[in-house]
Amino acid sequence: MEKVLKGFTLDYFGSGKHKITPEKFFDMEEVVLLDVRSREESDSISIKLGHHSNVTSLNIPINEIPDRIAEIPKTKLIGVFCPAQVRSSIVYAYLLSEGFPEVRIIEGGYSALTEALKPGKVLKAIKSKK
Repeated sequence: MEKVLKGFTLDYFGSGKHKITPEKFFDMEEVVLLDVRSREESDSISIKLGHHSNVTSLNIPINEIPDRIAEIPKTKLIGVFCPAQVRSSIVYAYLLSEGFPEVRIIEGGYSALTEALKPGKVLKAIKSKK
């Protein structure tokens, strides 16, 4: 963790290396959306992304991450999501400290995620599968 923290310089955060917009994330190939909200939150509003074949969606609550870390692939870019980006930030730093090379915080919470999943954008995802 010490090495990770020492890398969090002004250059690092100023260049946005720690975050990604939902639109950019959904346009990438072979990515994982790691939803770190509680089970209760996920049961209330689930994020399945069934029509985004390039995205694997995982819900692993923040308190279960250490015990379930083997479920998170190290070979793909991981976009960490929670509504206020607090839990995302914690899990982001944790995954980096555990040797995950490509991790980003999904920006904007629910509103940005909803904006990226409007009907026209979902239709585009469906058509790109064909």
